[in-house]
Amino acid sequence: MFELIGESFKSAINKLRFVDDEKALKNALETLKKSLLKADVHHKVVKELLILVEDDVKKNGIGQKQFLDAIKLNLENILNVANKNQGFVFSSKPPTVVLMAGLQGGGKTTSTVKLANYLKLRNKKILIAACDLQRLAAVEQLKQLCSANELDLFYLEDEKNPIEVAKQALDKAKNSMVDVLLVDTAGRLAIDEILMDELKKIKEILNPDEIFYVADAMSGQDGVKTAASFNQALGISGVILSKFDADTKGGVALGIARQIEIPLRFIGIGEKIADFEVFIPDRIVSRIMGEGDLATLAEKTATIIDEKEAKKLNQKIKKGEFNFNDFLNQMESMKKLGSMKSLIGMIPGLSNVSSAIKDIDLENSKEILHIKAMISSMTPKERENPDLLNNARKRRIAEGAGLSQMEVNRFLKQFVNAAKLAKKFSGKKGMENLMQMMNQARRQF
Repeated sequence: MFELIGESFKSAINKLRFVDDEKALKNALETLKKSLLKADVHHKVVKELLILVEDDVKKNGIGQKQFLDAIKLNLENILNVANKNQGFVFSSKPPTVVLMAGLQGGGKTTSTVKLANYLKLRNKKILIAACDLQRLAAVEQLKQLCSANELDLFYLEDEKNPIEVAKQALDKAKNSMVDVLLVDTAGRLAIDEILMDELKKIKEILNPDEIFYVADAMSGQDGVKTAASFNQALGISGVILSKFDADTKGGVALGIARQIEIPLRFIGIGEKIADFEVFIPDRIVSRIMGEGDLATLAEKTATIIDEKEAKKLNQKIKKGEFNFNDFLNQMESMKKLGSMKSLIGMIPGLSNVSSAIKDIDLENSKEILHIKAMISSMTPKERENPDLLNNARKRRIAEGAGLSQMEVNRFLKQFVNAAKLAKKFSGKKGMENLMQMMNQARRQF
């Protein structure tokens, strides 16, 4: 998301080649205006942003750096909603009850599961209530998602009344010492009185701590209007933007924050359950400007990597003892971090690379499936000690994995090279070597 806005900033900044050139500043602002309107940002928000940027630049002196700083500062101010919460806020008395609302097809159910997974990784006990009894197979979808991600789901077989489900789910959450109850409700293809009446009744029963509206990031100004309608009827406390990675415009985010003053709390940044994070304005703006977001990357990593295990693994790498079991464990950990595109986009200077590798799938790509098949065909001793793999063993592994011995040899060579590279980065100059590699990658794209 925001790719179009990010590109427009670069185009506008390039107009300012000389210091104190007011004509160039006018051209830069005009370029910025056209691009923002094309990105489906509301004309009032565009006008306000341009005035603020122009005033700041003239005050600090016309130049590329001043223009860039003015855009960053004012964009952050627009995305920040004063005196409103960011991220997830827990109730002083558990369970924290969250009512999930939104239109059908906007990603509400998936966002509910993503939020549950996000909280679970932070050692919270979560219960999801299946109160969408309108859409066919909605409960079944939740069952499958919750089962695949080891999340607790409350539902009532053959129950037609979502209010009864909500009531019993709340009782269950209180009696089971649950930290958070997430209530997935029915959506419609458009706002109607029946939808709102049902939501109001559920709200009355639950008295929720939060009401999150799930907005499709591709909905543009229509999404802003719909969010405003939900806010007027229910009193929204936050917005989750789904399909954040799919939209290259970004107008809905700026519109919701500025026009209806509802804070953007979370974003769905990919198809995987792990592709979900807190919306923090200064970090998002940093990504838009191509400066990365190492803080979020560090936070995501900290939730899945045990410090003791990391130290133990580092020692093994230093000693050259990294084996296939370690490799599989790291693959499983990487899956929990989310899509490769979102991770690379957080590294400073590599935002352009992220779009080039957007289709890499750490779970289902042909290469990964082949690697898993090869390792599965190894004996426990072979997994622990790669040096045991002579030609006879390689032939057996190739047959077991349904691959050629040439493919097995290629993988083993890549594994050895990767282990050597990891050993190089594990030393005292590891970070310095890593930065050099990143700079080389940046120059290639």
